Amino acid sequence: MIRDLLNCIGAGICVGLLLPVGSHAALPADYKGRPFADPIHTAGPTVIPGKLQCACFDLGGEGIAYHSDGTNHGSGELNLRPEHQRPHGTPYIWSFRANEGVSISYTKDIADFAHKQPVPFVPETNQLYVGWTKDGQWLNYTVDVRKPGTFRIVAVYAGDATSVRFSVNHRPSSECKIPFKTGGMHTWNKAEIGAVTFSETGLQLLTFEFGRGNNFACFEFE
Repeated sequence: MIRDLLNCIGAGICVGLLLPVGSHAALPADYKGRPFADPIHTAGPTVIPGKLQCACFDLGGEGIAYHSDGTNHGSGELNLRPEHQRPHGTPYIWSFRANEGVSISYTKDIADFAHKQPVPFVPETNQLYVGWTKDGQWLNYTVDVRKPGTFRIVAVYAGDATSVRFSVNHRPSSECKIPFKTGGMHTWNKAEIGAVTFSETGLQLLTFEFGRGNNFACFEFE
């Protein structure tokens, strides 16, 4: 085989078929969602390793890109109030994905940065997050895995010490544990919660399943 490979290189006709390559995944054939994009978020699917923003779940709506209670309690309700349209934000932030059924809001001076005592972690100003969580909810993300392997999951979250799950291409991959209760829905922490394995490179479907009791800002896959 090595001799054949050298011969084809010398003849200028080798097309790479003899070179060993890693396996390459594809999205499930039945998946109808598509990666989130807008004029601000133009990078396409989240690259892994990298950071996944929870509010940037796929497009496709209820039953395809997510399962929720059908109401955006943040962008579609709370943030319509003038007092929640904070001056450090923008209309884009206040109303982020207001037409979706997933509850989304952002970190505010009057809630997330108004603590009188030291807190575990201080998130970025205007950090978008998914909140008002309920049992049985889930979000789908198209991700672009550049390197196969097992990745630590580091979460930015607030709220209870709950369990969450991740599936890859419809197959359960990991059950993760929030390490401790932060003391409030606007008291944040950043911590490792578990790991997930991507055995192949390429575009894949990552499903995040959760219950009540948390706000989720982002996950870093390291």
